[in-house]
This record gives sequence, structure tokens and C-alpha cells, in this order.
Amino acid sequence: MISFDNVSKRYPGGYDGISNITLQIDPGEMVFLTGHSGAGKSTMLRLIALLERSTRGQLRVAGRNLTRLERRQIPYHRREVGMIFQDHRLLHDRTVFDNVAMPLIVAGLGHNEVSRRVRAALDKVGLLKRERAYPVTLSGGEQQRVGIARAVVSKPPVVLADEPTGNLDAELSREIMALFQSFNQVGVTLLIATHDLELVRRLGKRTLVLSGGKLIQDQKNFSTHA
Repeated sequence: MISFDNVSKRYPGGYDGISNITLQIDPGEMVFLTGHSGAGKSTMLRLIALLERSTRGQLRVAGRNLTRLERRQIPYHRREVGMIFQDHRLLHDRTVFDNVAMPLIVAGLGHNEVSRRVRAALDKVGLLKRERAYPVTLSGGEQQRVGIARAVVSKPPVVLADEPTGNLDAELSREIMALFQSFNQVGVTLLIATHDLELVRRLGKRTLVLSGGKLIQDQKNFSTHA
């Protein structure tokens, strides 16, 4: 599903976001990405979502070679990759419904289909009753759930999450991870960047450890090796 073959990303000024990463994530895997701040976690996610381009190597997602993808094809690729951010990135002048509907409207879906999918996504994250609320009236955990609903409303085969529980307490973090597990159980491939090693240990999923832009560990079951 996701394949890095000697992939590097060098930023202006000579700073390497990641360097010579080689790995494969199979369809339906749930994988955690850990490491210190600046280790390269966000860079990897941004390359997969084509928010940035790699400098060297071959990166493939769902058989698509992102290295060679033309600019006009990027929006189609992004429809198949849901992205969840720590800071939610919601539009505060739009309702919860409108925030979640945005990817579907951009994709050109009809009104009835948009309404059906948005309400199904909000129901999944437990926010169906808040569809007409504005983000400013929601708690941090609820805002994160809106971000998750927006990421999955298009039913993408791949979901990326960048520190999705970074601003949440332990109980809310567990609830968010339970949501991710429910998506994984229906075949969604998930790559989750996090600093929360206790959460990672408890779930016991495959864990990629970055340091200085390099992949230093690939642990198949973090709970038994940590």
C-alpha cells in the first residue's frame, strides 16, 4: 500500500527532513511512527499526502508512483489519503457539517450523497447531534473528532494522523485510538505519528522509530520489545 524505496527529503539550506528511508506498509496495517521532535515524522506523512515532494528515491502509494505524478493528478491522489492534524485545521466560520462536507463538495458529489456521507461520518465519531454547531463551541476532543470525520468521509483507503492525541488527556486519547482501530478493522491502512509511547505500547502495533531523519527501528510488536 505504501512503499518507500531509499526516499530522502532535503529542504532549502541543506537540512534533511528524512534520509534514505526504505520500508513497506501493507494494505490494512495500522502502524505507529515515533521519534523525537524533528526526527522526520511529519515529513514522511507530508510526502505520502503529496503536501511535499521527495528529493530522492521512489515513493509509491496504492501502486501509484508519487515521484512521477503530474501536478494535475495530485488532487485525485489526495482524495485517497485522509489527513488528520494535531491542530485540527477546521474552518471556524463554517459549521461542523460544512467542515466535514468540504472534501466531498470539492470532489463534486451531489447534495444528497454529501448529506448521507457527512452524517454517517459524524455518527461514527459520535457528533451527529452537533452537525450545526461551530467549532469554537466544541471541546478540543470534539474538534479532533470533526477532523477525523473530515478525513474519513471520502472513505479513503489510507489515513494519516500527525500527533492526533497531542493536545488531549489520556481518556480522550484512548477514545480517539479506539476510533482508529475501528477504521482499521474495516481495512483502512493507518499511519499515526505520535510521542505517546504508553499508548503505542498498550496497542502493541508495528512501530517505526525515527531519529535524525533516519529509520532506526522497525518493531513488529512494540509492546513486547519496549
